[in-house]
Order: sequence, then structure tokens, then C-alpha cells
Amino acid sequence: MSQARDHGVDHQPVRPFGNRVAGSRASALRRAVAQPAVGRPLLPVLVVALVVSADLAGGAGMIWLPLLAAGPALAATTNGPLGVLCVGFLAAALGVTLGIRDGVPLRELSAVLSALAAVTLASGLASTLRGRRERVLAAVRSVAETAQHALLRPVPSTVGPFQVAVRYSAAAAEARIGGDLYALIPTPHGVRLIVGDVRGKGLPAVGTAALVLGVFREAAHDEADLLAVVDRIERSLARNLGHDDFVTAVVAGYPRAGHLEVVNCGHAPPLLVRASGGITAVEPTHPAPPLGLRALTGHTPGLQALPFADGDQLLLYTDGVTEARDGDRSFYPLAEGLKRHVSHEPAATVGALHDELLAHVGGRLHDDAALLLIRKPAARLAEAEAPGAGDLGPTAPAPVREARCCS
Repeated sequence: MSQARDHGVDHQPVRPFGNRVAGSRASALRRAVAQPAVGRPLLPVLVVALVVSADLAGGAGMIWLPLLAAGPALAATTNGPLGVLCVGFLAAALGVTLGIRDGVPLRELSAVLSALAAVTLASGLASTLRGRRERVLAAVRSVAETAQHALLRPVPSTVGPFQVAVRYSAAAAEARIGGDLYALIPTPHGVRLIVGDVRGKGLPAVGTAALVLGVFREAAHDEADLLAVVDRIERSLARNLGHDDFVTAVVAGYPRAGHLEVVNCGHAPPLLVRASGGITAVEPTHPAPPLGLRALTGHTPGLQALPFADGDQLLLYTDGVTEARDGDRSFYPLAEGLKRHVSHEPAATVGALHDELLAHVGGRLHDDAALLLIRKPAARLAEAEAPGAGDLGPTAPAPVREARCCS
């Protein structure tokens, strides 16, 4: 799913939300800088002053006086009705003064002042309508941001035994909401997480993302088997999606110490960062179709077991990251970027990746982008940061196995 919005994430975004705070501060700074220009008609007054200066320098009278109407017309774009009227009154007073000084005939001067009054009244009305539209837009953005909080809930910096960082940016930065999804929750069966990408954009994609997240949050608590969680999501999408709709997703779980389970449904492979420094893509051993398309292919996902020791990290992301292009149409090299910026602080790593991604595309993403990074710190650190949320049992190897086909 720019601005981007931040969620501890961006967006922006991310528009979870470590940097929702940063985004709020940036917005407050922009408002503080813009407030003097909005409250005081500096530019319109400057335009009127230039017209007066031109008239005083040239003494051309009627050639310059009609241009005084530019003052209130410009004020309508930055000021409220009162500011427009004040600029219009100033322009009229100066117009009368200059007209008398230049000996402009009364009939012609009256015509100029009548036109100036008409422009001022029209500009005042336009300013009123603009103010109403801005208030409506602000309300819509507020609703979108509330929906974003409900859909993509803020992720704390520590979940169970993991350090966590998320960054999300919606391509529709003005709406502050998009079609990518993520969630990370502690359950009786260990920490479970999902990162996905809904086909399409706009409100239909947001509705599908809400459906997937709702089913995931419920099934993650109820189902002991991670494949059963995926099956629940698949059945729900099969009932509710159209034939051409689908969701790519990676669902992962940490059922016991040192043991990570991954189910990939047509999504980009996560990047595994070992404590030793190696970075590998977790390619699915049993490729499966995106969620919502299983009935068309007959393929079922497999459960992939990975060792996940202290210091290891896992980065999940959406294709808005890897398919972001620069001016030369080159894709963003996520693995290389991760190698450059990986650290012991997930928030710093994800923040650096997001900043580099924006620099790569020139400041604006054309698709929703989500990054979710988890890191398993040393056992003592994990217990200190999340008391009572430690590992759930001894390490035990688990082979890759096929999902049971569901009706």
C-alpha cells in the first residue's frame, strides 16, 4: 500500500508507528511555517504594493490601476474572507488615491473601482468555499487515519521474544491508507505474523485487507497449526472474493525457541539475516498460489521450518519495495540495502531502508510499500524487555509438510 505515511512504519505513511510521531511533528512544523502566510495576506499586499510602485514610477494611471484587482484575487487562494476583504479595501483606497493623483476621469475611475469591488466579492466567496472544502478534506483524512489505525494496528517495539520494527507507506499519501497489510501478535501458540499484498487498489483493496487481517487475528489464537490459520484465511477469501481477486502473503510463527515456521502463498520471499552476517532469501520449498486462488490451481502451501537463533533477523516486505524504480527504471536492490544498513536495532535498520527507498524513487512511491523486521535478541535481553513472554518450549526440528486440503 507514501507518505507517504509512517507507521513506526512511515505513510509513512509509516503515513506503526515509530514514525507516526515523527510524521506528526513534521506536520505540525509545516502548519507552523504555513500559518503566517495563511493568516496574513503578505503576498497579495506585496502585489498591490508593486502595482502602486509601477504607477508612481510611470504615472500611467489607467494602465496600472486595473491590476490592483490581482491583490484580492490572489488573497482568495491563501486567506479567508476577512483577509480578502481587507486586501480589497486597501486596493480600493490606493486606487482612489492614485486616480486622483493622476487625474483619471471620474467615470473611468468609477469603472475601475466597480471592477475591483466585484473581484473582491467574488474572491471572498471563493475563499469561503475553499475553506469549506479544506475542512471536509481534513475530516476525510482524519477518518482515513482512524481506519488505518483500526486496520493496521500499531506494533510495539517488542513482541514476545522479538524486537520489532515496521514501516508502511501508502502510494495514495493523501488518503493515508492502502492495500498492503501486516500484523504481528502474541498467541498461546507463539508469536505469529503476516505480511501481505492485496491485488488492486482503493477501497476494495482496503476491504480485502481488513478481511484477511480479521480472520488472521482470530485464527492465530484459535489454531495450534499454522497451516490451519492459512486454511481459515483461504476459506474466508474463497467465499468473499471475486474470481480475479487474490492476496499474496507470508504467514510465519515462532512456536518454540529457535524454531521459525513460514508459509509462503505467492509472496516475495522474506530475507533471513543470520547473526553471523549472512543474508539469504527464504524461497518456498513448496510454492503455493496466492490466497484466494487455491481452488483454481489445486496446490496447497507447505510449512517450511527454519532455525532462528539469537541475533537472527527476518525481513518481510511487499512488492512495492522491490518493484520501486529509479529514473533509469532500475529496481530497488533490497538485499543489498539490507546488507548496508542491518544493525542490532530493527527500527534503525528499517528506517534507513525506507529512507534509501524514497531516495531511489525520487521521493514518491507509486505503489504501497511495507517493511516488517523482527530480531531475536539474546535470551537475557528478551526476558528483560518482555518479562513473561519468553520462548514456549525446547527446540525441536520440524520437517516441511504439506497443508491439508480444505473444502
